[in-house]
Amino acid sequence: MNVIFTTAEDAEEAFYEAIGRGDIEALMSVWADDEEIVCIHPTGQRLTGPISIRESWRAIFANNPRLTVHVKHSVRWRGVMLDVHSLVETLYLDDEPTPHGPMLSTNVYQRGAGGWRLLARHVSTASDGTSTEPGESGGDTHRDRPRTLH
Repeated sequence: MNVIFTTAEDAEEAFYEAIGRGDIEALMSVWADDEEIVCIHPTGQRLTGPISIRESWRAIFANNPRLTVHVKHSVRWRGVMLDVHSLVETLYLDDEPTPHGPMLSTNVYQRGAGGWRLLARHVSTASDGTSTEPGESGGDTHRDRPRTLH
C-alpha cells in the first residue's frame, strides 16, 4: 500500500481502523519504512523492526479477531517533522462487554517524502486513577502544579 498520509492524525486514524479490521497489511502501511521502528506492547517487550512488529500484530489478530480500540486524545506535541500523541486507549475483545484498560499509549509520527508514518509506539497499562484530561481527579498534571523557573 502506498497511501500518503497528509497529517499525523490521518496516519493515526488509519492505524486504529486497521486494528479494528484485523488488517495487518493496512496496519503495517502506517509504519515508517525504517528498520529502527519500535513497538512496545503492554507486556513490556520491546520490538524493533518491521518483521518483529508485523509478527506480533499477526499473533494479536490471530488471538483476537475482533479487537476494538476506543481512543481518547490527551496530549499532542506538534512539530514540522515529528508529532507525538499521548493517548488513553480502552480495548474491547470480541463481544465482551467489559473493557480492558485503560492503557496509556504514546505514538510518535515522522513526516517524510511519503507523508506521515508511525515511527514508535509504546503502550502500558494505566492505574485506575489515571487522569485523562488536565485537571481531572486521579492524577497530577503539569498544568495543576505551580511552576517555577530557575
